[in-house]
Amino acid sequence: MSNPQQLRYTKEHEWLSDAEDGVATVGITEFAANALGDVVYAQLPEVGDTVTAGETCGELESTKSVSDLYSPVSGEVVAANQDVVDDPSLVNTAPFEGGWLFKVRVASEPDDLLTADEYAAFSAGN
Repeated sequence: MSNPQQLRYTKEHEWLSDAEDGVATVGITEFAANALGDVVYAQLPEVGDTVTAGETCGELESTKSVSDLYSPVSGEVVAANQDVVDDPSLVNTAPFEGGWLFKVRVASEPDDLLTADEYAAFSAGN
């Protein structure tokens, strides 16, 4: 399992792209997608919602369980991936590409985001 080096990660298994024009993309990692199993439903934050770093902002339901989705940063949601709502399996098949979840205009980000290598070490211990 390889985690893209250009992304940053949370201990809740979300990834965050670097902000372009203040907007970053959020998704869940391949590790989380594999742990969830087949994702069958995605409840994503809506455009205009304010999200807070470390707080619940949606949920993903799989054939195994329901898991909360946490925002890695604080800010305003500017896009939600309708493709994932229509076809939640994208989270499993392309977690770092077409399976992204939402985009957020970043107001602030925590200091504890992990690099790809730090996240790999963390997830190996779980």
